[in-house]
Amino acid sequence: MQMGKSRTNADSRGSAAVAGPLVRWVPSLAWMREYRLACLPHDVIAGVTLSAVLVPAGMAYAQAAGMPSVTGLYASLAALVAYALFGPSRILVLGPDSALVALILAAATPLAHRPGAEAVTFAAALALLSGGLCVAVGLLKLGFVADLLSTPIRHGYLNGIMLTIMVSQLPKLLGFPVKAESFVARVEEIVRGVVSGHVNGAALIIGTAALAIILVCRRLAPRVPGVLVAVAVASLAHLATRAGIAVVGTLPRGLPAPQLPILALKDWAALCASAAAIALVTLTDVSMLSKTYGLRSGAHVDRNQELFAVGVANVAAALFQGFPVSASGSRTPVAETAGAKTQATGLVAAAIVAGLLLFAPQALRDTPQAALAAVVIAASLALLETRGVLRLYRLRRGEFVQALVCFIGVVLSGVVAGVAIALALAVLMFLWRAWRPYAAVLGRIDGVKGYHDISRHPDARRIPGLVLLRWDAPLFFANAQIFRECVRRAIGDAPTTTRWIVIAAEPVTDIDITAADMLAELDQELGAMKVQLSFAELKGPVKDSLKRYGIFERIGARYFMPTVGRAVEDYLETHHVQWHDWEDVG
Repeated sequence: MQMGKSRTNADSRGSAAVAGPLVRWVPSLAWMREYRLACLPHDVIAGVTLSAVLVPAGMAYAQAAGMPSVTGLYASLAALVAYALFGPSRILVLGPDSALVALILAAATPLAHRPGAEAVTFAAALALLSGGLCVAVGLLKLGFVADLLSTPIRHGYLNGIMLTIMVSQLPKLLGFPVKAESFVARVEEIVRGVVSGHVNGAALIIGTAALAIILVCRRLAPRVPGVLVAVAVASLAHLATRAGIAVVGTLPRGLPAPQLPILALKDWAALCASAAAIALVTLTDVSMLSKTYGLRSGAHVDRNQELFAVGVANVAAALFQGFPVSASGSRTPVAETAGAKTQATGLVAAAIVAGLLLFAPQALRDTPQAALAAVVIAASLALLETRGVLRLYRLRRGEFVQALVCFIGVVLSGVVAGVAIALALAVLMFLWRAWRPYAAVLGRIDGVKGYHDISRHPDARRIPGLVLLRWDAPLFFANAQIFRECVRRAIGDAPTTTRWIVIAAEPVTDIDITAADMLAELDQELGAMKVQLSFAELKGPVKDSLKRYGIFERIGARYFMPTVGRAVEDYLETHHVQWHDWEDVG
């Protein structure tokens, strides 16, 4: 009997050991097992409310991305189910997103203009590539790459996206077609169309009224689904059909069959850069939203696990004729406000979308394209970031320039090129700061502990024959000679003949081989001048590097001091310099 009990316990422990990693990557196994029936009414109501917003929004984003309206529902359906199974966040909602629309449009539509090519296939391929990248990032624990989109770049990108989307949707709102693809040419064609009197009054009235309803509800009654109200009013009025303006039409009946996008190798290669940009934007959005809602609920969400789930959702969207999806900053609050408790909310919303496609695909046939354009424009207005840009202008002009360059790049060069330009600029500015870092000669201030920058404290006293120099960056190939010149200048500007120069090296986090060679030459040069090169507060790993390079033994172990104060004491004892420190008094 005891043996049977032991075997049972062992089997239980074995099952738990297997279930642990599985539950980590498939969190639905945990929340479904622990689900409480008391949460069901809340999740059902939230799911119904969410579906009322995501159906018109999904169709609108699909059209804005150059896809058939129904693909927005396919993408929403696949993303909701996939994230409900694999997503670690309690209420995060995934689906088509305004931040990705311009990227999808810029990447898939030009390729689809070739004879025999379909935009849907290219968009699905984009989702597959970007989803695969997100899965890889999650599995390899590389979630930190989301930090590449700094605040200035993100501000510039979102403002550029906002303007690009609005200009792309204006023709639908005005009721006349525009063939131009570039931003400037599109604006010129829109202006010519307005001046020439091509504006369709019915489309303008419908679109403007829908936009007004959405914005008023957002401002005055945030709990009211303004998107649903606007689209429902525009559809039920039947103005579009009477005025002869474009409508959605009857959607294809049924659910999409799973299929892989089939493309030529050159087409896959052509999509790679755009897929990487989509993945980066998705990673950033998901990281920010997941962190925000995790803090609200008091639950920690592993960023790598989150990115893995988003990647799976994108792969699912690709397999079911959708396009890239991301965490939704507009629909997640809808689910939260409606009382969502778990990811069952997403499953309820997915079931409603599936029911619509199976049993009532004609329900949305009279939805005016102008109303969907209003939905997209309203969503793009939510991307507008002005306070952050003004803050950058006040506090960090260099980062303001980054945001401005990214904005101009996105608008004039396209989304992918704009983000690439901004990333390159951010890297260059980082290298510039490391290439020409701040360096300070240090002195002693009476009544203040430590040693301080004499340029900021002109009353600081300097020890005769000793130069204390702080270098605020790693030493590497790009700044090695600048460091050398800085040392020479500090010695030349010293008020007395220099015997020792001590590098306050606490900020130095690395020394590469080029910098090590420079130090060897500098040590020889200073030796000829009878000046001793010393280091204080050098980190252990950096000191280990100098030992491997042979620089540690060359300079001498005694000239590597644990603190600047210890280096000063050693210098005073070695050269018998008369120095009265304020701490020695009394």
